[in-house]
Amino acid sequence: MEAWLTTPAGQHLQTWALARCDQAVSRCFGYHALQLGAPEWPLLRNSRIHHCWAAATANTSKPLSEQTSVGRDATALPFAPASRDLLLLPHTLETSADPHATLREAARVLVPEGRLLVLGFNPSSLWGLQHGSRRMAQRMGSQAAPILPTAHALIGARQLRDWLSLLGFEIDEGCFGCYRPALARAPWFQRLQWLEAAGDRWWPYLGGVYFLVATKRVRSLRPLHPRWQLAQQTGSAAPAIRRDS
Repeated sequence: MEAWLTTPAGQHLQTWALARCDQAVSRCFGYHALQLGAPEWPLLRNSRIHHCWAAATANTSKPLSEQTSVGRDATALPFAPASRDLLLLPHTLETSADPHATLREAARVLVPEGRLLVLGFNPSSLWGLQHGSRRMAQRMGSQAAPILPTAHALIGARQLRDWLSLLGFEIDEGCFGCYRPALARAPWFQRLQWLEAAGDRWWPYLGGVYFLVATKRVRSLRPLHPRWQLAQQTGSAAPAIRRDS
């Protein structure tokens, strides 16, 4: 991920992701926020939450800095249930060996009404097609490097919505971005900048990345109490039946 961010597509993705996260985290409140993955991105820089942490996943190769906590396994977080108010997953699901377990762990550590922010690569995009063709070429013996820095399969936005719904999350907002193909040469990549505005207008679901904001909903049960007093009043007020002999 660190090497890919130096490419034109990686720099564009970083700018786009920071802009979206700056807007989203500024509307979140609480006591504890955690960014799980991509510690080189300051995604919590605009957060109003006082205690903010960035944790590197267990499979990262970047040296941990003072602002980054020790490496964490995304499927087994060392936090108590309902202890985080905000959780960011920047491309964490694609790099996880078990994305289902990662989402279940996110639902466990979030408080009720806590916010979950997810950044992911869209398989139904130019980036997804380029990445899929490179992976197929690798299986056939080619030495070409994959377009996207991920070791596992990509997860579509619609599929992720279904997973979050099963875990009790409610989608608040979402958007797509990065419509240009991932070109290695910066001049050619800049010439296709017009595709960003055209993509937002004409094919918004074909962006290279997506950004989802979800809220953890906890349905509470309201106990039903018997209304004995009303039943007694109703019984006492019942009209008497007169029988004539």
